[in-house]
Amino acid sequence: MRKSAEEARRTRERIVGAAVHQASGAGLTGLTIGSLASALEMSKAGVVGPFGSRAELQLATLDRAVQMFTAAVVAPGRAADPGLPCLNAVIDAWCAYLADSPFPNGCFVTAASCELDGQPGELRNKVQEAVTRWRHFLADQVAAASATGDLAPDLEPGDLVSTLSGLAMTANQEIQLLGDRDAALRARRLMHAAVALHRPRPTI
Repeated sequence: MRKSAEEARRTRERIVGAAVHQASGAGLTGLTIGSLASALEMSKAGVVGPFGSRAELQLATLDRAVQMFTAAVVAPGRAADPGLPCLNAVIDAWCAYLADSPFPNGCFVTAASCELDGQPGELRNKVQEAVTRWRHFLADQVAAASATGDLAPDLEPGDLVSTLSGLAMTANQEIQLLGDRDAALRARRLMHAAVALHRPRPTI
């Protein structure tokens, strides 16, 4: 029984891994059971079986991509002190992730956001939830840095979050579409500069 359960888990992991790779290029809506079955040399029933439906496979694929982003970008921030140290660590990890993405076509969540933003449904809701959690995490660090005096007390967290997110999305496009090898380093420099603009001015 244990061996059977372990085999089922490994099969599911293998399918999700292949699905993430495929969806990075074709999009979540372009993910097909037939192409996965061919790539994995499995039957269509064998591919969809562990999930019950293509829709559930799509959700599992999105969950895996979000987990990978969290491990690569959020975890280094959580290892630092809350506030500005966390924010700086996240910026460095975020830009490293953009420069050396584990996905063939750049940031999976950014691509999914563009793909699904006008398509109501459970997949869009899941992407929205993931992006909202991420932005709240960043905003919490900005607020914590303001509370400790590392950033200006009147700084609106959402303003800085939007600035950082915009720079990341621009860098992702420059890397993937324009082939700009300097984009991640530029984004890192500009993100840190954006944060520095909100450091309190020394009093005379």
